Amino acid sequence: MSDLEIVKAEIKKLSAKATQAKMDLHDLSEELPVNWTSIMAVAQKAHDAFAELERKREDLKALERA
Repeated sequence: MSDLEIVKAEIKKLSAKATQAKMDLHDLSEELPVNWTSIMAVAQKAHDAFAELERKREDLKALERA
């Protein structure tokens, strides 16, 4: 498997992880004020997931240019 294919597979996994984190945040928002104390933790998880996805997408762009 080439580096390009590996990174694309990683992006697919990270995209699913980010989508799940987004849904967790959305679900939490609909349940408020229940579990309001978990807002920061759930939001941080979503932020981290999307940041990781963005970094991997930048890696893919770099590989495609090379």
